[in-house]
Amino acid sequence: MSTVNPQQQTALQEGQMLPVMEHFYTLQGEGAHTGLASYFIRIGGCDVGCHWCDVKESWDATRHPLTAIHDLAQTAAKYCKTIVLTGGEPTMWNLEPLTKQLHDLGCKIHIETSGAYPLTGHIDWICVSPKKTALPRPDILQKANELKCIIYNRHDFQFAEQYAAQVSPSCELYLQPEWSKSQQITPEIIEYILKNPKWKISLQTHKFLNIP
Repeated sequence: MSTVNPQQQTALQEGQMLPVMEHFYTLQGEGAHTGLASYFIRIGGCDVGCHWCDVKESWDATRHPLTAIHDLAQTAAKYCKTIVLTGGEPTMWNLEPLTKQLHDLGCKIHIETSGAYPLTGHIDWICVSPKKTALPRPDILQKANELKCIIYNRHDFQFAEQYAAQVSPSCELYLQPEWSKSQQITPEIIEYILKNPKWKISLQTHKFLNIP
């Protein structure tokens, strides 16, 4: 992507091409749809900059090839009808054409986002994972079907409650231990949820199962 020509730049702006880091068929490992067969599309580019991010290689969009969304949608839909758009931060890009093509192919589209950018396209399930480095937009919080807060230290419980107060009553609430601190922080999450049962725990089951 580092040598994008004017035609590619136009296609990128129009959402006909996207900087795709990887795409693969696996099981959803986290949150409300844990265990569900899903096709993941990981879009490059992110300026949120979480220090504990486990896919930092996704941050620089120029490292990832521009991919035609028509081919991407056709490939994804052959595997299953649940598509997960992730990143990076997928909402940095125009998702209207990709989501339309996926819907035309009978797919349901999930997205995992920090909520820091406006949402484009038609999304069936919105998972917002708020980050302190780029706070989520109120309009995205109101649309969220799932709030997934990563717990790295005790202050993160307060941060999670701040955003739980801003989502709709139907939004599912999850606390997820940051992987490198999971042994230390998981008992605290369990204790917290027992005292605050509106929350559920989310675990990165794909890491335990050794799948993508």
